[in-house]
Amino acid sequence: MSDEITNGVAPAEATGPVFTVEKIYAKDVSFEVPGAPGVFNEATQPQLQMNLQQGVQRLNDSAFEVVLGITLTCNVGDKAMYVAEVKQAGVFGLVGFDAATLDGMLGVHCPNVLYPYARQLISELIQAGGFPPFFLQPINFEALYAEGLRQRAAQQATAGTSLADSETAGNA
Repeated sequence: MSDEITNGVAPAEATGPVFTVEKIYAKDVSFEVPGAPGVFNEATQPQLQMNLQQGVQRLNDSAFEVVLGITLTCNVGDKAMYVAEVKQAGVFGLVGFDAATLDGMLGVHCPNVLYPYARQLISELIQAGGFPPFFLQPINFEALYAEGLRQRAAQQATAGTSLADSETAGNA
């Protein structure tokens, strides 16, 4: 039997690009309450800061691990009430995509699949830490990806201009 079986189902004859979710898992989870139990008596409005990271690792010709990292820090003044960090990961099968579309799938579609899992885990961590429930708002990964492309293009244009200027200066 030469057909590979994924998730208990034999794939149909592929006529175009194929995207599959092979595995979703929590790669790293951390929750800290550095000032406990004193922070539970704070009556001032906390400030929240969120940091979002994404990493992609090619596992083989058709499989990629995508890691979506979210760090949420809650401060009161200069003191941290809590720090929640989740690295939600997934293994995705991507076959038959051109380079630009593959980059977009890894930068937009895969994080969209992972985000609800990370969001739920962060919410559960914060509540288990003794704080009121907190729900992360939806994130537009398509807009973030487009901004990243714009920044890369601007950096390449700047690098190209600098290189052209230095070559011109060297020829003078």
